[in-house]
Amino acid sequence: MKVVLIHTSTVSLNELKALFKELIPEVEMVNIIDDSLLEEVKTVGHINSNIVSRMCSYVQIAKTLEPDLILNQCSSVGEAFEIARTQADCKTLRIDEPMAEKAVSIGSRIGVVATVASTVKPSCNLVRRVAKKRNKSVLVSEYLVDGALDVLMSGDVEKHNALVIDAIRQAEAENDVVVLAQGSMTAILPYLGETEKPVLTSPRLAVERVRESLGL
Repeated sequence: MKVVLIHTSTVSLNELKALFKELIPEVEMVNIIDDSLLEEVKTVGHINSNIVSRMCSYVQIAKTLEPDLILNQCSSVGEAFEIARTQADCKTLRIDEPMAEKAVSIGSRIGVVATVASTVKPSCNLVRRVAKKRNKSVLVSEYLVDGALDVLMSGDVEKHNALVIDAIRQAEAENDVVVLAQGSMTAILPYLGETEKPVLTSPRLAVERVRESLGL
């Protein structure tokens, strides 16, 4: 079996490789990476026709590899993938879908912590769509740690962790469950310690869903 992943950076690549090796070692993992997608969505603040067009192109390229599933790794371009996935003739998954579903199942007050402004809206919209589909009323609160991803990608893990942990603590105090919008935010988990409320991240939940979807 084969899964093609569409990335907008390499920040989660090693973690996802490790999760595939742990959870679905029999599945071939193929990666398409275009860091210009993330830079453009960060600059513009939202997806646009250029981003959607390139995402559609990557789905078409992924299709030529005859995958069993196409996985979109980046929350910021998740809504572009929603459009592009309609052209796929295999199973598809946004990395943050299982996380949003679990958050809605846990509580009605959901805090979304993000380190990139362009991720906030699509992540919150996804949680709201999941809740609407389940006929559940939720209050989604945003916690933006603007610029923290740039700090992480520059190599200053300690500063990134401190900034994100502060936001998580605030979100914990005000919500039933906390969602970390980007997969890259798993970097803080070893430093977070005990939490009063569930704090959800997307990579492991997504790979577990891939395993389930492929019947493994």
